This record gives sequence, C-alpha cells and structure tokens, in this order.
Amino acid sequence: MSELTLLILRVGFLVALWVFVFFVVYAVRSDLFGQRVRRMPAATKVPVAAPEAAAFMTSAQPRISVPASDEVAPADGTPLKIVITSGALEGHELALVGDAITIGRSPDSSLVIQDDYTSTHHARLEVRGGQWMLRDLDSTNGTTIAGSRITSPVPIPLNTPIVVGSMTFEVRR
Repeated sequence: MSELTLLILRVGFLVALWVFVFFVVYAVRSDLFGQRVRRMPAATKVPVAAPEAAAFMTSAQPRISVPASDEVAPADGTPLKIVITSGALEGHELALVGDAITIGRSPDSSLVIQDDYTSTHHARLEVRGGQWMLRDLDSTNGTTIAGSRITSPVPIPLNTPIVVGSMTFEVRR
C-alpha cells in the first residue's frame, strides 16, 4: 500500500470516529435534558375550579387547557374529572372533555407540567370505545398507575393514583 492510501484511510477513520462521538454526545444530551421546547409566553391563563386559586398561578407552574367538546362519561351519566393530588396544582380539578388530553412539558400540551421529570410529550389520555385510556408516549421516566409503570394503553380506573413526572392525579366522578 502506498503512503497516500494509508493517509486517506487514517483521515477517513478519524472523520468516522468524530461523527460517531458527536452522535453519542447528542443522544446523551437528549436523554439528560430532553428535546428543545419552544419558550412559553410569560403569562398564561389557567382555567381552575376555584377562581381565587388563579391569583396564585405563575408562569412557572403548569398550564391546563383542554379542547372544548362533548364529555365522555360513564353509563350512569356522571361526568369524570381529573383531580390533582400532588404537585404544583394540588387540589385543582379539570373536567375530562374532548377526545384527547396530552400531558408534557411542551407548550402545545393540554396539561403542561414544567419539571425535570416530565418529558416533552409524556402521556396522553384518550377516548377509545367510550372509555378513557392512558398511554405513555415513550417518556424517559415513565407513567405509573397505582405504582405500576405502563407500557401500553390501559383503561383508567377511578380513584387510582396516576403519576406523571412530579405530579400525581386521579380520575374521579
């Protein structure tokens, strides 16, 4: 082999090695810090159950917005709601309306949770066959129902703790 061929092979190997290193660093950065998210507006309105609670809301706390649509309720006609039992919005209630509710850090989520343990697109509550189902969207820290991590869409049992990031909520009547 000529010296020119060896030099070209060495440079090619070095370039391939650096490309590999950059891909590894990018993957580790994405796992540790999540995907880049657009900045949220400084002031966001939060529809909450009690109007006096809105005075305590800041832009650093989660935002809840749900698309308006018909409710999906049990056969007895009682509407369902999400009751946040721990986290920044503890004690607040949100009626389950629409076809789907997305949960995550992304500003386009229906329920925005800004903490280090919530993925950009963390979980999704959706209606399937007239029943609310919970699906984890391949989040880093997972979604749990009654302490068990879910891996596929599961029906949401009433009055059972659901943990997404640092927030815990239950579906109640």
